[in-house]
Amino acid sequence: MELPHPAEDRNSPLDSEAPDDAEDRNSPLDSEAPDDAEDRSRPLESEAPDDLPGPDVIVIFAAFFESGLAFLSLFVGWWLGQSPLAHFAWAIDDAIWGLLVAIPLVGVFLLIIRRPIGPLRRIKSFCEDEFVPLLAGSSWSDILLISISAGVGEEMLFRGVLQGVLSGWLGDVGGLAVSSILFGLLHPISIPYIVLTIWLGACLGILYLVTGNLLTPMLTHAFYDFMLMAFLLRWQYRGTDRVSIPPVDPDEDIDH
Repeated sequence: MELPHPAEDRNSPLDSEAPDDAEDRNSPLDSEAPDDAEDRSRPLESEAPDDLPGPDVIVIFAAFFESGLAFLSLFVGWWLGQSPLAHFAWAIDDAIWGLLVAIPLVGVFLLIIRRPIGPLRRIKSFCEDEFVPLLAGSSWSDILLISISAGVGEEMLFRGVLQGVLSGWLGDVGGLAVSSILFGLLHPISIPYIVLTIWLGACLGILYLVTGNLLTPMLTHAFYDFMLMAFLLRWQYRGTDRVSIPPVDPDEDIDH
């Protein structure tokens, strides 16, 4: 008669149950980990299109920013004692001059776009690679809204307030020069574009000095912007796909 082996009796339950316990403990993790990863990624994929800004967001932002400069000019003018509309008057002659002067200014810009040389190629590249895709598909009303907002807001601030104040401090030439430089620095796209904008600001400033009416540079500025955007968006590069701003992934590590 053989006695049972104690070692075998003690080990046999453990040997038989240990694999099952290991499988039981590991199975939830193995089965749930992929599902959790899929669940975390699935909302981002499904919500991404809804998170993209609508086609009018850029237009609204641009108009809001430009028109905000008009309100800023009221505050700065009050602070410096220079009303931005102190030299504004409705006059048909000055309005016609404003529209006519815009035509050669547009011609200069179109020449840069059509036949760029040297560093001016960067202006054409900006129009093709950034400006046009950003505002592609804009309607005529979108273009008109941005143009009027820019013409009114920027001229009230730079010609109506800054040029007026600086001319009192530095004389007409000094006020014209400094306000034109500040106008160019408001458009920090590239060095060539800043130089071009300083030249444009000087033209608008001279027009303001000659007519003595802020209405004239306002119309020149607005008509200039309108014709350029109409050319770029509705004719030359019509059909360009709009660039969408991608949504922010909340789980993305932005530190690396």
